Amino acid sequence: MPLRFESLQVIDRPIDKVFYFYAVEHVRNHPRWDSDIELWLDSDGPVDVGTIIHRRNKRSGTPVEGTMEVVEFEPNRAFAVVIHDGPAVMRGRTTFEAISDNQTKITTMIDIPGMDENTDKTFLNSRLEHSAQIRKRLMESEI
Repeated sequence: MPLRFESLQVIDRPIDKVFYFYAVEHVRNHPRWDSDIELWLDSDGPVDVGTIIHRRNKRSGTPVEGTMEVVEFEPNRAFAVVIHDGPAVMRGRTTFEAISDNQTKITTMIDIPGMDENTDKTFLNSRLEHSAQIRKRLMESEI
């Protein structure tokens, strides 16, 4: 079984605004909630299925070049990518659910097929939780 991380969060903002911040503006905003990651596009077109986002991951100390391919982009429902960090491959998917007019539940899942489920997840869990808290604060203060 692949290693899986899952995070659930309630954002006190409407679903369309949360999806826009998270998915439509992903290249601009992701590095703001996770300073270990740099993202850029080769063109100015909108993010959609098939978009290749270039990335540099500095989490392990040595920068690793890679890409993210958008494989799912359903407005106000889901955003998913296949991530290539050097030889590592990961799958990330975030779903969006309106709880009320002004609250959105986002659920993020990250699968790492090359890692065993028995691997110590402490470091990555702490980084993901830290990033989620920053993301929530940004969304609730800027949207």
